[in-house]
Amino acid sequence: MSEQPKVVLEDRPAAGWTPMIFIGLGVALIIMDASIVNVILPSIIRGLKINSIDAEWINATYSLAFAAFLIVMGRLGDRFGRRRIFMLGAGLFAISSIAAASATSGGLLITARAVQGVGAAMMSPTSLSIVTGLYRGKARAIAFALYGSIIGGMAAIGPLMGAWLTEHFSWHWSFWINVPIAVIIIVGSLKYVDEVKADDDMESPDLLGALLSSLGIAALIFALIEGRSYGWWLTTSDKKFLGLVWPQGGLSPVALSLILSVVSLVLLYVIETRRTAAGKSALIDFHLFRIRSFGLGSFAGLIVSLGEFGILFSLPLFLQSVLGWSALGSGGLLAMLAVGAFVAAPTAAMLANKRNPRFVARLGMGLEIIGILGLAAVLSPDASGWSMVLWLFIYGMGVGYATAQLTGLILSEIPPNKTGQASGTQSTARQIGASMGTAILGTVLFVTLHKYTEWRLTNEVPYLTTEKAREVADLVEHSAGTAIPSLANLPNGLEIQAVAQQAFSAAISLSALVAAGFVFLGLLATFALPPGSAPGSASEVSSTDDSDNVDQTTLIHDFE
Repeated sequence: MSEQPKVVLEDRPAAGWTPMIFIGLGVALIIMDASIVNVILPSIIRGLKINSIDAEWINATYSLAFAAFLIVMGRLGDRFGRRRIFMLGAGLFAISSIAAASATSGGLLITARAVQGVGAAMMSPTSLSIVTGLYRGKARAIAFALYGSIIGGMAAIGPLMGAWLTEHFSWHWSFWINVPIAVIIIVGSLKYVDEVKADDDMESPDLLGALLSSLGIAALIFALIEGRSYGWWLTTSDKKFLGLVWPQGGLSPVALSLILSVVSLVLLYVIETRRTAAGKSALIDFHLFRIRSFGLGSFAGLIVSLGEFGILFSLPLFLQSVLGWSALGSGGLLAMLAVGAFVAAPTAAMLANKRNPRFVARLGMGLEIIGILGLAAVLSPDASGWSMVLWLFIYGMGVGYATAQLTGLILSEIPPNKTGQASGTQSTARQIGASMGTAILGTVLFVTLHKYTEWRLTNEVPYLTTEKAREVADLVEHSAGTAIPSLANLPNGLEIQAVAQQAFSAAISLSALVAAGFVFLGLLATFALPPGSAPGSASEVSSTDDSDNVDQTTLIHDFE
């Protein structure tokens, strides 16, 4: 008898589906901690007695560290083993989660969140590289579908889980829960996940580029957040920073931070450009930004992230401090954003086929603007949940349409040998946008909150002196609004509380308008983008067939 030909069923992977359990748990950790802090932040502020600046840092530092180390950790995984870096990231995540859960001050929690961001940066690119290395053909498509489903599910479940743990136990348990999950990831990965390394491109990662980019962006975020505390150019009062006293009227540390940011980023450009010209490995190939679709598309992606994360930072504070909602109720309302994204997902590809990806990206950003403006119009001390649900749903649909289509457009004209680097760079830009969103829109919110509260108390509550009105305004801003419910205990407190509630409503509405303005800038940038190829086209198939060389970390951000 003649030997029967061997049939390879690519949708039945040799590795089996067990590794996806532990990879999926790793992805769930990353997404959960990217979104969980939004709804538990008011409880953290009250529990640790921190101020609004610390609150901004707690929210922003995770994305900042994630962005700073994302590309470098991907390269380290290629060089030393993706499973190894993935497991080390899970271990670092567990240790930093213990530190976060045990934190007794804002500074300790901020530090722990930064280390969590590094752990996430170790797990994110390596998890996708492992999936790419273990699965082929139809199996790979199924694996990426599972991967995306986990991300999307955790975007909705994460805030609800954190809110439930906060209400029934404490906010500390939102971090404690990470520890056993991380242990399961490490043990399961050792037993069931094979080691995967890159076959080529073993050149050492560009650590100097990583240092300069991290320093430049961190200094910029510091300036954006701390400007209202120290003064934007001259120090507003005697302040201590880095063990030194900065006298009133002298140069502010914020101004020096801005100078440091500019110098670092200029040096980054010079050094990376020279490395690229010399044929050496560079963290960022700045020549890619000369490609119109990549440069403008990355700008649009950064701007979309800025608006999205700025809104997610401020809305739970409003819901719990002004409307008196529980953390669980806030999480449920924010889940409508994820629901909107789910609804948009199956129709996005269909619309891109009928029209083109650029049309879908513009549609998504237009829906985001409509959703934000709708929220700005209904946010008031008397707002109901139903009045906000529709606008959050529309906003979520916009996110679902815009993010994935923007990714394809950004990479549409990138040479095949540069696709991995370009994908990592634009993913980093989106994470930077997330940090900037918290910094910029948080600053707008709290500066406006202080000014509105002081002005309205001075003009509408005649028995309050200007000094007392300023003291109340300081308290409201310092507590990020969480002190508003306690204002009712003051003499004639209900009137003072009502004024503070109205001031917070006006401040968050202004912050939303600023966010809408940023998204509009991103929308304008898309008018210079090419139409793009519809999903399933020959160009797209050829690019995805070579996905071993593509950093698909963008998936993580697309569902955050």
